[in-house]
Amino acid sequence: MTKILLLLLVFLSFYWFIPFLLTAGAGIGVLKRKENTEKLAFTFDDGPNPIYTPMLLDLLKQHNIKATFFVVGSKAEKYPELIGRIHAEGHLIGLHNYVHKSNWVMSPWTIHRHLRKSATIIEKITGERPVYYRPPWGLLNLWDLLLMKQYKIIHWSVMAEDWSDKGGSEKIEKRLLQNIKKGDVILLHDCGETIGADKSAPMNTINALKNVFKELSNRSISCVRIDEL
Repeated sequence: MTKILLLLLVFLSFYWFIPFLLTAGAGIGVLKRKENTEKLAFTFDDGPNPIYTPMLLDLLKQHNIKATFFVVGSKAEKYPELIGRIHAEGHLIGLHNYVHKSNWVMSPWTIHRHLRKSATIIEKITGERPVYYRPPWGLLNLWDLLLMKQYKIIHWSVMAEDWSDKGGSEKIEKRLLQNIKKGDVILLHDCGETIGADKSAPMNTINALKNVFKELSNRSISCVRIDEL
């Protein structure tokens, strides 16, 4: 039993924890931030959402900002008109799995099938096949790290814990303005329907961004899509 447990721990170390340390820690094989640039990138996960995504798109248009949306394939399938609008307004669409489930608890072939299905859904709507991918919670396994060469995997350098209602928009605004700098990839959410999130939390994000976008404009910092960073 002890030998089996030891072998299991060794396997999990290679399959889960080493990829986590390499990517989330060292940034190997993923984009966390971009050095030597005057720009930064806002990214939004877990959508599209029929309430908050349109509001966010209106705000982005008002400030002439392009962003990146890592969408859940099943939601893209449910709300194709939102995917079409995101694309039509010049934003980049990336993948966030077909369902919001960690890669640590799905088999490699399930992950591959879900990504292929999600990419096909988006391609049918927009005419473009996504190549950027952010796994839920940023968790990769060894298979992802070694074999997902067709995708460019994106992490982040700044997040504001905007999945929670706690602290409201003031918390988000303060964390962003205190921490973001040129070259950052910023993680936010336009949907609050995942495990551990508050359903109304994206409203706080939208309210915070109204002031954040104004301040970034005052600082002459450009906000661009991931592929423009």
